[in-house]
Amino acid sequence: MHGLVTAAFGRHYEVLIDGGCLQGYPRGKKSVFACGDEVDIAPHGDGQGAIEHLHPRRNLLWRSDAFREKLIAANLTQVVIVVATEPAFSDLLVSRCLCAAESQDLKTLIVLNKADLAERLPAARAALATFTALGYRVVELSALAGADTLRPLLAGERSILVGQSGMGKSTLTNALIPEANAATREISSALDSGKHTTTFARLYPLPDEGWLIDSPGLQAFGLAHLEPDHLAECFVEFRPHLGQCRFRDCRHDTEPGCALRAALEAGAIHPRRFEHYRSIRGEIAEARRLNPGW
Repeated sequence: MHGLVTAAFGRHYEVLIDGGCLQGYPRGKKSVFACGDEVDIAPHGDGQGAIEHLHPRRNLLWRSDAFREKLIAANLTQVVIVVATEPAFSDLLVSRCLCAAESQDLKTLIVLNKADLAERLPAARAALATFTALGYRVVELSALAGADTLRPLLAGERSILVGQSGMGKSTLTNALIPEANAATREISSALDSGKHTTTFARLYPLPDEGWLIDSPGLQAFGLAHLEPDHLAECFVEFRPHLGQCRFRDCRHDTEPGCALRAALEAGAIHPRRFEHYRSIRGEIAEARRLNPGW
């Protein structure tokens, strides 16, 4: 039977089929499925089934470091990056999420949650100014007051909510899909970070054949699987300058005639974004040093 993976936890999967849902498990030792995957599953009674075949993916969102990789979701059309006025969020993590989305040619949207906290709003807006200047859309809302402004932007899309813990992804999911009843917990003010409430990705159907995935909070988003040249292309403001360096193998570091550094000095590239690029590129290089298999 044809099915859709709606939740993934370890080697067990929840698979939506016509007329119900099965608890799926993979054949063999490898477990290579992600939330949003389309599969063929053979029912074995008692609400269980063996996943026999993975249909070709249109895209895959995943993260990796030198030794591990984590599949997040497949067959998306849009990545929704959720940040909040509190706790403080990492603009570097936002850049990482944008790079992951750009690498798969996915649409992106940034949601600034808890916008009702007026005294913290200016600082959050300032932290996002670099991204808005690049044309990334930012929607401000308070999930506790509802999410009506976000609904039209999700209609007909296959979206995933990503972001740090404590940004309010589960609260936002509950506002959009009341029947989801996603668990929410208080923010740990002592650590200035959220407590993990969602421990696995889960898919919820939306009208017009769309769906929404709520994913676990991220504290890291490694991109070791990206080639260094591809990484540069994932920074949208770099694209007009790529291929214009004096040397074909330019690392955009200290080489003479570097077009990216010239654009940086001319103000066409924001220093903070260039810092993000160098940080991620350095991590990719270190991952490949530690694990030549990349």
